[in-house]
Amino acid sequence: MTRSNPDSCPGVLRLHQAADGPLARIRLPGGRLEPGQLQVLAQAAAELGDGNLELTSRGNVQLRQMHDAAALSERLAGAGLLPSRTHERVRNIVASPLSGRIGGRSDVHGLVPVLDAGLQAAERLAELPGRVLFTLDDGRGDISGLGGDIGVHATGADEFALVLAGRDTGIRISPADAVQVMLAAAHGFLDLGSGQWRLQEVDDGVRRVIDTLGLSPGPDRLEFGAQDIPIGWLDQDNGQVSLGAAVRLGSLPARTAEFIAAIERPIFITPWRSLVIADLEEWPAEQVVRVLAPMGLIFDANSPWLQVSACAGRPGCAKSNTDVRADAAAAVESGRVQSPPAPNPPAEDAASGDPDQPLDSTATDLADSGAAIDPARTIEIRSAEDVTVAGRQHWSGCERRCGRPRGPVTDVVATENGYRID
Repeated sequence: MTRSNPDSCPGVLRLHQAADGPLARIRLPGGRLEPGQLQVLAQAAAELGDGNLELTSRGNVQLRQMHDAAALSERLAGAGLLPSRTHERVRNIVASPLSGRIGGRSDVHGLVPVLDAGLQAAERLAELPGRVLFTLDDGRGDISGLGGDIGVHATGADEFALVLAGRDTGIRISPADAVQVMLAAAHGFLDLGSGQWRLQEVDDGVRRVIDTLGLSPGPDRLEFGAQDIPIGWLDQDNGQVSLGAAVRLGSLPARTAEFIAAIERPIFITPWRSLVIADLEEWPAEQVVRVLAPMGLIFDANSPWLQVSACAGRPGCAKSNTDVRADAAAAVESGRVQSPPAPNPPAEDAASGDPDQPLDSTATDLADSGAAIDPARTIEIRSAEDVTVAGRQHWSGCERRCGRPRGPVTDVVATENGYRID
């Protein structure tokens, strides 16, 4: 099926008219921010918007209630965050945040600016849908499992696997060829003329793009899965320290962002709506934790906040049935977000056969709890105060389930009468 409408992904020059006001999305290739750039974003959020930076699942930043688009674009251009007016929405590049500092088979951060420059230099690639995602994985498997469209995955210091539609193609390329092959694949995607927004939506799309590349797949295929989020004290290979910090529901207050910028170290926004502050010495790192933890940053890898994500909900989204972010936060703060259960052996009759998708689940019998029943679906509908879920969970204001992370996740979906747990 060909989509009838162009993608509507927002940028800086084309804002999304959300229910609570205009929304801007700023692309951060590789998730990297210099301290001065973060300071500019924080000031823009405080002075032009609602006072928060929203971290996205692609390592980008969103600013809400942006009522002065001209002032915003001027500030971002001055900070180097808007290098192209024609290609700003296609600079969707995620990379392994810890690459070159902790582990990994190859440092992929050097490929980020080269790929970004290549995208901007190709006039035709401005036609890419704003949802096409480029991925650079240093071999640890944290990025390739995100289901990008075009990417590379390090198999060694001198070899990459070409990844298309989130799958290993079997093609192996050198680091020197990696960017050019990715750019050629992007042109190949446009050559298909499918009208689709993502490569995985195109019928036989991967094979057809490979045909345009003139490369031959080998027999080996890598499998990608979910990885742990880098949170807490992270010892770098060079003896310095990185700090991984989760952000509650991905919303970073501008004032906290200003404190982070003042540390004057590189910052990486991750695709898990968290951030990494890199290249610290031990004593300053200890002081950073002491200052930022009371401000709400989470350095505990076992925090229940890491189990919960949510869509924008009300008042930001007119389609939402309720303020899901407030309800999700209340669930965490009241102790109703529980530790994940011990894994069960895989079901032999799993219908989907896709390890990246959860099996359907049935809500617990609440006959004695007074929960309402939706007779049309024979599924329990619970009030927000009655929702208790173990493990990873995504709270959605409607059936669209925007922002839902990949992998096994329990869906907590708002209806007109309460929440349904899937």
